[in-house]
Amino acid sequence: MMEEGSGGGRSNYNRMNDAKNERRVGLIYDQRMCKHRTPYGDDHPEKPDRITVIWNKLELAGIPQRCVILNAKEAKDEYICAVHSKNHLNLIRNISSKEYSKRNRIASKLNSIYLNEGSSESAYLAAGSVIEVAEKVAKGELNSAFAIVRPPGHHAEYDEAMGFCLFNNIAIAASFLLDQRPELGINKILIVDWDVHHGNGTQKTFWSDPRVLFFSVHRHEFGRFYPANFDGFYTMVGEGPGAGYNINVPWENGRCGDADYLAVWDHVLVPVAKEFNPDIILVSAGFDAAFGDPLGGCRLTPHGYSVLLKKLMDFAQGRIVLALEGGYNLDSLANSALACMEVLLEDKPISELSEAYPFESTWRVIQAVRQMLSAYWPTLADKLPTKLTDQKAPPHILLSSSESDDEDDDASKIISKDLVQAVEDVVEPILNLKIEDYHDEVNSALWRSKLSKTDIWYAGFGSNMWKSRFLCYIEGGQVIGMKKLCSGSVDRNPPKETRWKTFPHRLFFGRDFTQTWGPGGVAFLDPRSNSEDKAYMCLYKITLEQFNDVLLQENVPDHDMNSPLFDLNALDSILNEGSIPVEAVKRGWYHNVVYLGMEDDIPILTMTCPLSAMESFKSGEIPLCAPSKDYADTLVRGLVEGKQLSEEEATTYIQVASTKPL
Repeated sequence: MMEEGSGGGRSNYNRMNDAKNERRVGLIYDQRMCKHRTPYGDDHPEKPDRITVIWNKLELAGIPQRCVILNAKEAKDEYICAVHSKNHLNLIRNISSKEYSKRNRIASKLNSIYLNEGSSESAYLAAGSVIEVAEKVAKGELNSAFAIVRPPGHHAEYDEAMGFCLFNNIAIAASFLLDQRPELGINKILIVDWDVHHGNGTQKTFWSDPRVLFFSVHRHEFGRFYPANFDGFYTMVGEGPGAGYNINVPWENGRCGDADYLAVWDHVLVPVAKEFNPDIILVSAGFDAAFGDPLGGCRLTPHGYSVLLKKLMDFAQGRIVLALEGGYNLDSLANSALACMEVLLEDKPISELSEAYPFESTWRVIQAVRQMLSAYWPTLADKLPTKLTDQKAPPHILLSSSESDDEDDDASKIISKDLVQAVEDVVEPILNLKIEDYHDEVNSALWRSKLSKTDIWYAGFGSNMWKSRFLCYIEGGQVIGMKKLCSGSVDRNPPKETRWKTFPHRLFFGRDFTQTWGPGGVAFLDPRSNSEDKAYMCLYKITLEQFNDVLLQENVPDHDMNSPLFDLNALDSILNEGSIPVEAVKRGWYHNVVYLGMEDDIPILTMTCPLSAMESFKSGEIPLCAPSKDYADTLVRGLVEGKQLSEEEATTYIQVASTKPL
């Protein structure tokens, strides 16, 4: 390939540029970024082939010969540390030199991450390459550029790798332009994230920074789609000086295609971009919203991507940098990347999209976004005309429809009929939401978003002392001995920390049958403290949102969660009252939330029976009953694995608790 700085390459390029007056478009691709791969050689969606298929597709089309080919460079630590913590930097920098087993242990503790001996170099090259092209475009040496990099970056947060992402490449480049190169005059940056997943890491980086307008359009499904939280909801608009500079367009369902994305561009992004008037545009160019992507489930075509990109070129004098994020169907990935490169090179006129209409849910989301942001962007204040929003797609469009381009027909062949039916079964109810159902979903999303920002310690005293058992309430599933599955929480992120403490409360076992464990008693805690008693408890640091989901599963799993069971007002009250029975789930055995004190200024909460039930246990109205062996074994495992007691001591602890009179 011709690299920048090589006489022949530049001479050839200049002759072509003089002849055709083409834009100067930069391109970075380096096979060293293929060294990051799964340690066991297992297949994985985020694999080296992703960047090689793009490069091969571009070469077949003669694209590199018309571009300025740049050398990949590793990012400097100081630039990375503008976005990530020193601890995170050191982890990624040193991970490839660590022992094989230690590397795997570290990866297992992270969310959707694998690591190998090539991960460090690949991560540094990915971040450095995006910096390199961004600086060249900002200087005016290039009109635009595409960095074909991996691993991707937009999920990586200040102190955490997640979602296949090690360093946040796009955020590091934006920070570099704003803070390291002020002489370039880049004062306002528009970051457009069209990856099918929310760019949570990028959002958090610039949450209060008005110099960056962050725009993300993504599948969300009210917090059910990865990264499975409410950071990507439309109510998340930034704070302080950055309020209004964070725009989320959260799809309620999959299958969104060209018409849906174009509607968002025309009625949200383009009007705001005109007001913002960016100096440069950085695109988190994930192609996993493309038709046929195994993770995305959306329906964007290569032509759709080209129209979206063409509209962005009307801003910032066309100074645009694309940095690869996701995209896991190799055919649609390569075709979409080629379509975008042809736009950057202004290869051919881009026709408008065909007569297709957005989903009804798309108009609903667009109007909610416009209303939310109208206080910050007056151009969004006007209500969209009914004549426009009445133009909507019927709800029964199949994934395998043949209305798209030939390459999409090919991609659809890889989708099985079972998968199509499964998606139909899940999405159809969402597409047909009644207005009151939609309000319920919004209310649920709002309270979850609010409570997700508050941490509490949940203290488990029964089977939940065994972490594997407690994780069933967070991640869903069951452990040995359980007779039924747990549904899990909406936010399935594991506890941030685990600790052990003892408390002056009485542990005992009551009831004689449960749906989860079958015959035998289960653990209860006397809500009153007594200095003569001692109960071991495992403390899990979780969010108040997750605590609500645990409280629900412990009591009445079929209860409607449009509003929280235990909100911030209840949290304030319990600090003075000591315990609060939750009326909404009073049919449950564990509806009494008890405050046990503070740990690192974070409240410790548990749930047990109310005081009235204690009197019923004492009178025999509710039976006391020893636990079954399966149930008791979970407590023993928790105490032993938590290094609190030996197996013999743990067994004795349970026997005493189950035989000692109340």
